[in-house]
Amino acid sequence: MTALTTLIQPTEFLDFTSEPVRAFMAQALRGEAMAPETAAVRLFYAVRDRIRYEIYGADLSSTGFRASTTIGRNSGLCIHKSIVYAAAVRALGIPSRLVFGNVRNHLASPQLCKYVGGDVFHYHCLVAIHLNDKWLKVTPVFNKTLCHLFGMKPLEFDGRSDSIYHPFDERGQKHMEFVHMHGEFDDMPYDQVIDGLRRAHPNLFKDSVSFRNGVLAREAPRREQAIPG
Repeated sequence: MTALTTLIQPTEFLDFTSEPVRAFMAQALRGEAMAPETAAVRLFYAVRDRIRYEIYGADLSSTGFRASTTIGRNSGLCIHKSIVYAAAVRALGIPSRLVFGNVRNHLASPQLCKYVGGDVFHYHCLVAIHLNDKWLKVTPVFNKTLCHLFGMKPLEFDGRSDSIYHPFDERGQKHMEFVHMHGEFDDMPYDQVIDGLRRAHPNLFKDSVSFRNGVLAREAPRREQAIPG
């Protein structure tokens, strides 16, 4: 098991010493003194709602996955957003790791299923953090507006219990389930993830006009009910 002291260090991808990450944290925490648990919760909501989740046109380069780059772009996949959160909590001295698994999304739109090649998404990412002497799994991925548009319950985090995708949506229908776990990693296993994504979802790497200009929120069945966030 990796020593906890290793899990509070900056890495190539979790570059929390960079100016964009520092600025993001300063805005989220507003210079207030608070307990680590409170700070972890506040950063969760900052990443969840201030960085837009977007699968179309995601930057899959090694530079594109850095926390600093994602903050500058202000959008990204689950991997991008989880890296930002993992980096931010490390900056506070909270150990973190990246967790990867395959999930089945029962609410994926036909366009999205066509784009990724089915309803199973490989290398979905969340974060494990060590807080108050225990490990918690945290998923600061789908922003509040996107959840509302697709009829999903936005995930909350209280700093004391896991925050993982709810198995059912607001209407009691199945939403997301894990079908395979790849494990936990001290840093982004870039080559492994890219190889896996390339095999499972080749359209992510194509510069297709029909997909390049896509925006996930446009595919939601409840667009007219959007709320701020």
